[in-house]
Amino acid sequence: MQKLMLAVATTALLSIASATDPPEVKEGLWSVQTATTSSPSGKKTEGSYTICRDHAYDQYVRTNEKNMKGCTTVSENFQDGVYTSEIRCKIGSGNVASKGTTTYKDDTSVHSESHVTYDPPLGGVSESTIVIDQKFSGKCPEGTVPGDRTNPDGTVIHLGKD
Repeated sequence: MQKLMLAVATTALLSIASATDPPEVKEGLWSVQTATTSSPSGKKTEGSYTICRDHAYDQYVRTNEKNMKGCTTVSENFQDGVYTSEIRCKIGSGNVASKGTTTYKDDTSVHSESHVTYDPPLGGVSESTIVIDQKFSGKCPEGTVPGDRTNPDGTVIHLGKD
């Protein structure tokens, strides 16, 4: 289930490729602000990180999400700079449903909102609302490669192909 939660968040981050592809965004370093509100507790978790991206990395992530075992894209649409999608996943005896909207202000600014339900609840959480704001920051730092995520404490997580 934790892989599924990561996939839902990543889907909000990048959207899913299809015949209704959202536009490509600038390659380079992106700053990401996240806010997740869980129900029924109302607990809000906020975070931030940077990620080095290029078009090949974005496509790699989209392809992996499209091929996620047990998940089906119910609907998706891109119109007037807004991408919407609905995804349902069956993992073991659990079901996860996600509805999201991603707004492309331009190729340097993206805002996403996703509503996710878990049946049965996952760790006491039956629903989550995830809001992600992304902004292009410039070139990736020397020594980083696409897929390198840097947390505020300086730790780097390599999410790329290698």
